[in-house]
Amino acid sequence: MGSIKLVALDMDGTLLNEVQEISKENEKWIHKALEAGVTVCFATGRGFQSALPYAEQLKLDTPMITVNGGEIWRRPHVLHKRSLMPVSYIKRLYDLALQHEECWYWAYTTGGIYNKEQWLKPNDDYEAHHWLKFGYYTEDSDMLARIYQETSSWGGMEITNSSLSNLEMNPEGVTKATAIQELCSLLGIDMSQVAAMGDSMNDIDMIRKAGLGVAVGNAQAAVKEAADEVIVTNNENAVAHLIQNFVLKG
Repeated sequence: MGSIKLVALDMDGTLLNEVQEISKENEKWIHKALEAGVTVCFATGRGFQSALPYAEQLKLDTPMITVNGGEIWRRPHVLHKRSLMPVSYIKRLYDLALQHEECWYWAYTTGGIYNKEQWLKPNDDYEAHHWLKFGYYTEDSDMLARIYQETSSWGGMEITNSSLSNLEMNPEGVTKATAIQELCSLLGIDMSQVAAMGDSMNDIDMIRKAGLGVAVGNAQAAVKEAADEVIVTNNENAVAHLIQNFVLKG
């Protein structure tokens, strides 16, 4: 592992605590990292509009990775790259959702979010939108397993999750890790100089490929197994712990 030049942070379950806030301690150490010349960026499944208020709170002018790598921003509001999901996949994913009446579903477009309560009007107007990601949510683990089995047989998608009760679909090859690799090229650094931290399956690729891959204490078991280090939970200032003890240590 080289000296860390980039810290890539998942948001929900990692940077944010259980009430969706950035703790004062996390904020303090993020600014210490920035002052030391380390780039700190979000690497989130959230869309840009949902992640932006937190970047503004921290006064970040650094890159952002949103929608699981579907969008890479040089800095807030300055888009570098966007990876769209084919309309044909969105149609199939939506049709599958309708076969599972109890399942919640949502989809990100470049203009906003559509979901079970507010879908397209008319509901076949797919071509008018640029699609980024589709997701399912259900606490019925058997239903989720059936959806996973069906969709994984199609090919052409990255299928991950951001909690044990959901599935998230991006185009094949679009992950937080591939987005970080793109950022490394922009910043002139190597993946060995990246620390990446998260809690869910959409974080596992970046945790494996970063020079330092870290799982928070509340992470899913498979994420912990993939990580170089497992630290405190998101409610115990995990980001501050990472920066203080691994990034700026010494």
